[in-house]
Amino acid sequence: MAGRGRLVPTLGVVALGTVGYYLYSAGGNPKVAEKQFEHDAASASARMKGDLPGKGKEAKLQGEVWAKQAGAKLDHVVDDAKATLHETDAKLSAKMAEADVKIDHLKADGLQKAKELRKDTDKKIDEFDTTVIRKTQEAKSGIASWFGFGK
Repeated sequence: MAGRGRLVPTLGVVALGTVGYYLYSAGGNPKVAEKQFEHDAASASARMKGDLPGKGKEAKLQGEVWAKQAGAKLDHVVDDAKATLHETDAKLSAKMAEADVKIDHLKADGLQKAKELRKDTDKKIDEFDTTVIRKTQEAKSGIASWFGFGK
């Protein structure tokens, strides 16, 4: 009776350990773990019967295990590619928005500098015109004074 009290918890621990092993070796995918367990069970059954490995159900189960593993790996690769694409798209959108802000800033700076340059140019032209008019008046008065018309 004392042996029976320990048998149930021991079998429970062994069962949990087996489930954990198959889940770990399948990368956490329960379908792949189930196929691996079925393959191992068929393999053990074939050894007990003395059959050669690779026959019948065992070969079929091994093919299913490999197909499930390949499918899981492919799904993982596709998910990683989608995540990378999404990340890259987000970065690209951020860079484009940043470039738009810089372009707007440069445009505003260019317009401001053009206004300042125009203002400075207009000022220089006005100074030149004033100087020309003043010098012209001085020259006229100098010439007029030669002929007695001026001061």
